[in-house]
Amino acid sequence: MTKIAPNTELTVDARAPFKIYYQGKARVVSAANSVGNFDILPGHSDFFSVMIPGEINIETEKDVINFYISNGVITVRNDEVQLFVNM
Repeated sequence: MTKIAPNTELTVDARAPFKIYYQGKARVVSAANSVGNFDILPGHSDFFSVMIPGEINIETEKDVINFYISNGVITVRNDEVQLFVNM
C-alpha cells in the first residue's frame, strides 16, 4: 500500500468585500469563534464557522500576517482556507 505524505501547507484566501488581506500559502491560520480560539493546520478536517470580533493570524513560511475583524466566516476543505470578513 502506498502512503501519501500529508500536505504541509494551506492555501489561504482572506478577504473583505473591498479588500484582500492575504492570498497564498500558509502554515497555520488562527482565529476565534463563540467557543474560543482555534488553529487551522494542514490536514484539518472540513470545517465551517462564524468568527467573532478579534485578531486573525496567518503564519507563512517567512512572516505572520495579522489583522482585526468585526465579523466573518471561515471554511476549510482539502487544505484550502477561505475567510470572508467585515461584511
